Amino acid sequence: MTGIVSIVGAGPGDPDLLTRKAVQRLAEADLVLYDALVSGEVLRLAKGAHCFFVGKRAGRPSVKQEAISRMLVAAARAGKRVVRLKAGDPFVFGRGGEEALALSAAGVPYEVVPGVSSALAAPALAGIPVTHRGIASGFAVITGHEEAVWGPIIDGLRPEALTLVVLMGLSSRTAIARRLRARGWHGSTPAAVILSASTPDAFTWLGTLDGLEAVALPELASAPGTLVVGRVASLADSIGRSLEPLTSPLRSAGA
Repeated sequence: MTGIVSIVGAGPGDPDLLTRKAVQRLAEADLVLYDALVSGEVLRLAKGAHCFFVGKRAGRPSVKQEAISRMLVAAARAGKRVVRLKAGDPFVFGRGGEEALALSAAGVPYEVVPGVSSALAAPALAGIPVTHRGIASGFAVITGHEEAVWGPIIDGLRPEALTLVVLMGLSSRTAIARRLRARGWHGSTPAAVILSASTPDAFTWLGTLDGLEAVALPELASAPGTLVVGRVASLADSIGRSLEPLTSPLRSAGA
C-alpha cells in the first residue's frame, strides 16, 4: 500500500495566496511536515492531518534533511497522503528538489504544487515591481546565508543593470551593501527591506544602498525578510501608498 507525497508551496504567509490545489491537498492530507515560516492560519486548513514541524532557522537545532526525506518515504509507503509544506515556492531555496530526488530514488509517488515565492510577492505587496519598462528589464534572486555563495554572484552583476532581490538576507544586509558598493553600485541606489510580507505585521523600510548598510531593525530581526536593491524600489512611494492598507502596509520610510 503506497500513498503519495505532495511537495506544496505555502506562499508568503497569507492563506488567501495559496493555490486552489494547495488548499485541496492540505484538506486531504493525513500528515503534514511543515517549515518554520508556515503560518498557523495555513496549517489550520489541514483539519484532518497530523502536523509535524521540521523547519530550519539559522543557528538553531533542526531536523536533518536526510531525516525529513526518510520520514516522507516511510509515511508514503505506509499509505498516507503526505504534504511537505514549504514557505514560498518549494523549488526556490526550499530544498524541494532534494526531497523530490529522494522520493524518486525510493520509488515513491509524488507531485509538486508550486507556491508564490516571496521573491516576487514581497516586493509586489510593497508596491515594487521587480521589472519595469525603462528602469529594469530583469532581476536576480539570491539567498543571503553565505557570502561564499552570494558573493561571486554579486561580483558578476553589472552595477544597477537589474533588480537584486535577496531572501533570508537581513543579517547579511551590511555585508551585501558593502560588496555591492565595492563592485560599483552607487550608494544612492534605491533599496527596500520588506518584513513579514502579506501578514498583518508587514513592515516596509525604503531608503538607499547607503541606508541599507546602516538601518537597524532589532525588534524585527527574527521576521522573514526580503531585501530589494535597484531603481524599481523608488516606485514604492507611488505604487505602495495607493495599495489597500491590508495588502501593503507601508509603515516606515527613510534613508
